[in-house]
This record gives sequence, structure tokens and C-alpha cells, in this order.
Amino acid sequence: MKTLKISMVLCTLGLLFASCKDEKQEAAKLKVEEYATYVDSISNLDLAVANSNWTNIENGYTTYKYTANENIKDLKESEALKNDIDDSTLKFEDYKAQLAEKRHQDMLNAKNNLRLALLGKNYMNDDMKFEWINKDNILSVYQNFVDTAQANKDSYSREDWDEIKLIYEAIDTRKNTVENEGLTSSDNRKIAGLKLKFAPMYTFNRMGAKSEENAEAKE
Repeated sequence: MKTLKISMVLCTLGLLFASCKDEKQEAAKLKVEEYATYVDSISNLDLAVANSNWTNIENGYTTYKYTANENIKDLKESEALKNDIDDSTLKFEDYKAQLAEKRHQDMLNAKNNLRLALLGKNYMNDDMKFEWINKDNILSVYQNFVDTAQANKDSYSREDWDEIKLIYEAIDTRKNTVENEGLTSSDNRKIAGLKLKFAPMYTFNRMGAKSEENAEAKE
């Protein structure tokens, strides 16, 4: 009778252990599925939408992945679940790479559009050499540059102003060459006036843009 009771206790303990193991397995499987579902939902987002909310997306991704890994780490039979996590991770990283490429392309497009606006319709992308600028059009280039900067000064970011400064310096470098090609004294004086107008505009507005960015960062 005593042996029977011991056997019943052992059997009960075995069933409880198996039940507990099954529950942990199911819980782990559920968390892995939740992680996979989250990654699938992100991968189906338009890249522009994801980009505008990327911080929250990455925070959610980190939480789901951490939870999934925590739930499988004590399971002996977890290889299949680990593979599922790895598959979802690769899928997320691939999407993240696509987003990075979009950001890079958007940056290049924005930079090119800024140059086109500042340099006018004759602008040619020639790696800042600006060999298309000559003695006959350089005054109009400076005029368009200063007028455009003046008209849009309140909308430029600090990064925009940094790019504007690079473009301005490249035009000045080109001017040194153009002066030796027969730039008239009249055009040279007008250019000097435009340069005097641009210098304080750049300094004041870049400082303002930087202050605004610092204020936004603190918020």
C-alpha cells in the first residue's frame, strides 16, 4: 500500500512536471509568434511611414525580441524556436537596410534640389567644380543664389545652411578662375555687393537654426 502511494505521488509529480514543461513551451511559442507577427507588420509598412515613426518601431522591436529570447532560453528543445527568431531578425534587418537606403537617397535628392534652387536652371552636377559657371553668367548665379537664400532663410535647417556655405565657397573658388577669363569690373562690383549681403544673412540664420534645433532636442 505504501509503495502504491509513492508511485501515485511520483506519477502525479511527473504529470505536473510535464504539464509545466508544456505550458512553458506554449508560452515561449506564443512570444516567438508575437515577435514574428510584429516584424511582419513592420515589413509591410511603407518606408516613408516607417521612417517617420522609427524610434517607436525600434523600441517595440527590441521589446518583442528580448521577450521571445527570454522565454526560450531555459527550454531544452528550443532549436526550432531559435530558428524562427533568427528568421524574423533577418527579415527586420533587411527592412532596416532598405530604410537606410531610402534615407540616403532622400538626402541626396534633397541636396540636389537645394543646389538646383540656389544655382538656377543652368546648374550641372559636376562635383562642386561648377565648370559651367563662366564670366557671362556668374553674376546671375550669385544673384539667384542670394535671392533664393533670402527668400527661404526661415525654412532652412542647420544642415541646409552648412550645405549652402559649401556651395557658396565653391562658387567663390570658381570666381577666382572666372576673374582671369575676363570678368568685367561692373559685374565684379555687383558680385561684391551680393557677397556683403549674404555674409550676415548666413551667420544670423545659421545661428538661429542651430538654436531652434537645440531647443527641440531639449524638449
